[in-house]
Amino acid sequence: MSKKDISVEKIESLLDRFGNLAVESFHYIALFIIGCMVIWSAGHTVIDILTVKQYATIDDILLLFIYLELGAMVGIYFKTNHMPVRFLIYIAITALTRLLISDIQHDHKADIDLVIITGSILILAFAILVVRFASWNFPSVIRDKHQDKPLPLGKTPRPEDDELA
Repeated sequence: MSKKDISVEKIESLLDRFGNLAVESFHYIALFIIGCMVIWSAGHTVIDILTVKQYATIDDILLLFIYLELGAMVGIYFKTNHMPVRFLIYIAITALTRLLISDIQHDHKADIDLVIITGSILILAFAILVVRFASWNFPSVIRDKHQDKPLPLGKTPRPEDDELA
């Protein structure tokens, strides 16, 4: 290798490290902001329930569950640097359940909207089943985010090693 090739490689390595640092910094800043917004929104909802409404409706409770799942997603990403798809599906199911309950409470009539919403919940529940089945049979072992070592030769990941299953 010539001196020119070595210097180009050093520059590329430096730029790669800078790019990785910039992307990781953006992730942390964005997740911190999202986490703060989730806490702020959940706190505002609780204060609204305690002061204005003075009782919690099922809509409010399900909304707090959505905030809980969003907070769990942010926390898991901070710990593992992986975003579990299942949590997004749980949030979608909770949001659709909230919509279904609200629709039934306010309209008091059966129509095709109820069938569409319940069908959507069923499809999402099936999607969770598929994701769980896949993660059980083909687990991805989560390692510390700064550990780049591959699995030892001959070591097969076990389902109990998969933290996101």
